[in-house]
Amino acid sequence: MEILGRVPSETGHAPPPAPPPVAYEGTWRFTAPALDSSVPQSRHAVRDLLDHQRVPVDDELVESLLLIVSELVTNAVRHAALLSPEIAVEVSLSRDWVRIAVEDNHPYRPVALMADQGGTGGRGLLLVTAITEAAGGVYDVDHTASGGKIVWAALPLPGAATSPPPSR
Repeated sequence: MEILGRVPSETGHAPPPAPPPVAYEGTWRFTAPALDSSVPQSRHAVRDLLDHQRVPVDDELVESLLLIVSELVTNAVRHAALLSPEIAVEVSLSRDWVRIAVEDNHPYRPVALMADQGGTGGRGLLLVTAITEAAGGVYDVDHTASGGKIVWAALPLPGAATSPPPSR
């Protein structure tokens, strides 16, 4: 048996209407070559989108989102370019969440590695995980039907309800 709705608790009273969609809701996707120059271009594109859509984000959240974009695009450029000469960046905005996803055609799931103290790299996914958890968000990796992957992080917007974060 599938339950499609609820019976109002009081006879004659309809359930409260769902809140209307907000103007900034939607999903935007762009592609970029798997080149180092795509990292700052992706950051600028995401910042411009947040500004253009008038998403209610403070400076700290914007910087967190842009750092996540940088790390995810950098990982795709550095580790997947051989099998994925083009990557896709997707930004999904809902009333309560913003989700940043980077898709490539490389099949292997990335793993956050503990880098040695003297190293200059290797901490990107640790940083993404830490930022996401500190904001109360979610980070994960999904596989695509074509054999690639989508690495994504979803962060709650200020004043977000307790609704679950968006997934693919």
